[in-house]
Amino acid sequence: MKKFVVMLALAGAAGLALAQAYPTKPIRLIVGFPPGGGIDFTARTVQHPLQEALKQQVVMEYKPGAGGMLAAGELTRAAPDGYTLLLANTGPFAIAPYLQAKLPYDPVKQFTYIGQISQGSYIVVTRPDHPAKDLREFVAWAKANAGKVNYASAGNGTSTHLNGELMNQATGLDMTHVPYKGSAPAVQDLIGGQTQVLIDAGTVLLPQIKGGKLKALAVTGARRDPQLPDVPTAREQGLPALESVGFQGLVGPAGMPKEVVDRLAAELAKVLANPDLKAKFAVAGSEVHSQGPAEFAAFVKGDNEKWAKLIRERKLQLD
Repeated sequence: MKKFVVMLALAGAAGLALAQAYPTKPIRLIVGFPPGGGIDFTARTVQHPLQEALKQQVVMEYKPGAGGMLAAGELTRAAPDGYTLLLANTGPFAIAPYLQAKLPYDPVKQFTYIGQISQGSYIVVTRPDHPAKDLREFVAWAKANAGKVNYASAGNGTSTHLNGELMNQATGLDMTHVPYKGSAPAVQDLIGGQTQVLIDAGTVLLPQIKGGKLKALAVTGARRDPQLPDVPTAREQGLPALESVGFQGLVGPAGMPKEVVDRLAAELAKVLANPDLKAKFAVAGSEVHSQGPAEFAAFVKGDNEKWAKLIRERKLQLD
């Protein structure tokens, strides 16, 4: 018995030493989407304060492709030592895998959930010269122009893709999906008139809305966006089925040491508690939503179930 107690004490001391020592070298932060989008904004916003908190360099590495799945797949092959992390988001962690005939990875079981960073509603936008003044009018216009309406997305399997499908299901529309390689080109083609509507994050769309290049028709969250107080929610416009939010957070490969996860989660929570950082997210149309490892994992599991159900009902598949 005494020997067992000693072994436990030694194990605890070793874990504490590991947490205190980590990190001893730069941390690689994978970003699965090109610069200019909402994921890039979040990564850049937390990068510097996280470096200061951990007293070690955090090196961002862009690995765009397949709606963020290339980056997520690469993370599953990384050593679970805390030196390779990923800025996770709704698309590759709650949507894209279920669009495949065979799961490329299990978004619930093959990752270590460290902490949620933000959560925010999406914004439904169109061109400023579009005749619709709100979402209800856009739906009526789209029904009158059946077969001629396209919705843009940041790529197959992204939240913008599924938000378009959710709108089709909620309204009875049959808009054609036009995928792009990221949010930035999707926005530019919407402005240019190649598509008619896009549902994306405020971090992407607010500058264009405030600059007069896009018009907001609705927000998809439970309440209005403080940055767009005059824009009603989808629920207010009689479309509660269009209600959805997106998440972003920090994840690592499965099997990371608990001590390293706890250290990362604690430092991330401190970073997110900073009022200046919260203000940056708010101005960008998002909201800091700090959750620890267990809560974040549970949230992602629930989001998986929601989007997987829509994918089954719409009979969606990418391969």
